[in-house]
Amino acid sequence: MERHQRIVSQVAAKVREYYSRKEPFRISHGSTNSTRPSIKKRVVDISELKNVIKIDTQSRTALVEPNVPMDRLVEATLPHGLVPPVVMEFPGITVGGGYAGTAGESSSFKYGFFDRTINSVEMVLADGEVVTASEKENADLFRGAAGAVGTLGVTTSVELQLVKAKKFVKTTYYPTNTVAAAIKEIGEQTKNGENHYVDGILFSKDAGAVITGEMTNDIPTGATPQTFSHPWDPWFYLHVEEKTRSATVPVTEYIPLAEYMFRYDRGGFWVGRSAFKYMNFPFNKYTRWFLDDFCHTRMLYRALHASGEVSRYVVQDMALPYQNAERFIDYTAERFDIWPMWLCPLKQSPQPTMHPHTKGKLADDQMLNIGLWGFGPKDKDEYLQKNRQLEKKLGDFGGMKWLYAHTYYTESEFWSQFNRSWHDGLRTKYKANTFPGVYDKVHVDIKKYKEMTQSDWGLWIRSIWPFGGFWGLVKAIQSGDWRIPRTSSWRWRADVKK
Repeated sequence: MERHQRIVSQVAAKVREYYSRKEPFRISHGSTNSTRPSIKKRVVDISELKNVIKIDTQSRTALVEPNVPMDRLVEATLPHGLVPPVVMEFPGITVGGGYAGTAGESSSFKYGFFDRTINSVEMVLADGEVVTASEKENADLFRGAAGAVGTLGVTTSVELQLVKAKKFVKTTYYPTNTVAAAIKEIGEQTKNGENHYVDGILFSKDAGAVITGEMTNDIPTGATPQTFSHPWDPWFYLHVEEKTRSATVPVTEYIPLAEYMFRYDRGGFWVGRSAFKYMNFPFNKYTRWFLDDFCHTRMLYRALHASGEVSRYVVQDMALPYQNAERFIDYTAERFDIWPMWLCPLKQSPQPTMHPHTKGKLADDQMLNIGLWGFGPKDKDEYLQKNRQLEKKLGDFGGMKWLYAHTYYTESEFWSQFNRSWHDGLRTKYKANTFPGVYDKVHVDIKKYKEMTQSDWGLWIRSIWPFGGFWGLVKAIQSGDWRIPRTSSWRWRADVKK
């Protein structure tokens, strides 16, 4: 704790310095799973806050710093027979990012967004004061900062809830042949008390699978655990597609717990396939094995940002009322023709909130998230137009976007979705006006980016195929992130007793 307190004091001093000069600034975490373009000038570096401070087996809690990623968190808790209730599928997503952003996964139908599993946070306010926020202390800040993308304070530690872990996840794939059937199946599976995890994949309008998971310590005699972390293992979505392609009844297999949690890491769900397409490189089990180091999500994010392709890639998570999900999927299929799509049921947070939520006649405890990820139009004007239309159609159906991704709303459109007076009141109360506003942080100005591309030789060259792709590869390699999966202790090894 002495080291932690020293770093927090340094962060607080830097924040206080900007506050005294009334200068806005941004936070540097050292990595990101956001797809928003990043242009930073004045920066407060908190990248050293990256340790698990304590695991308390009696209270089933973990005290961790904000830059602890999901894989390191799981590696710290599993030896104690514990695991966080909500673990985001990408190993590099951090605890602080999960709190400040909208973060959820296939257990979120049960527990809600990641921040709903947090007991308390330590924060540096805009004037440099260090405070604790929880349901009992600064409760308005505790809930108001969740999903507010770091606009109320700088998170410096988090106390997380933990639950009892088991060795395996009994995983069942329910084949579906219509969008309506998939949506209905997901809704029914969320009501099954045996399920710890529920999500779904739509491979097309007439082929999909709903996936459920139940933690267990036992597997049938002779059954071989299925893994997804090793170079010769299948990518999860391809595996599910193969298992359900000709199936008429549910298919069950057993996956080691951590392998299940990070099952989408290799390939980044299916976004990694776009890299093969961009480079005109063959896509098969041999090329996936050969390029495995580049196909984990940390490397994919590094390459996507460095290449400049992030400016034309559609990366959207959108939560809707169940009753309008099918019509919205029909719309995206017609306008974007991006497949597969991810389906993830979500338990809503209490209002007011900066998380996606339903209102009025469409209000419900549960929403259905739709993940739409793939290349958009090359022409930036067409790209902007289609994304603006997507935002409008989403609003027409009573849905909302997650704020980690590209956002093109006008300011009035953006704030019509949230309780601005509530959020602004918190900004005033906690003196947060030197922090960027939510809209300023999430809005993508395509016109400004085009102007920068025309005036910046580096950006202009990266916009030409295949220079951007090669540059992305170079920067990803230089990051050293390709080494992380090789040494990750959470990976299942059959020759090691678990």
